[in-house]
Amino acid sequence: MPFTYMLQCADGSFYTGWTTDLEARLKVHNEGKGARYTRSRLPVQLVYWETQPGRSEAQRREAFIRKLKREQKEQLIRSFKLGIAKNRLLL
Repeated sequence: MPFTYMLQCADGSFYTGWTTDLEARLKVHNEGKGARYTRSRLPVQLVYWETQPGRSEAQRREAFIRKLKREQKEQLIRSFKLGIAKNRLLL
């Protein structure tokens, strides 16, 4: 299953990507073997992710998120974290 995800780098910047294995991709990024952008900004932290029905949808969503302004990305992350918190309360 494809994912679109966002990382927060050690310098506070955001990196957006897509993958079919979120856990493995995060590990690769933090080992310094991921994207060139994240290599010099380690460690990175996963702050947002969403599943996609297919690879092309994941890539389109990645492109969309990359174009957002920082404030919009922060709002997306806040909404995501709030959703996780609500889901945990329901368990």
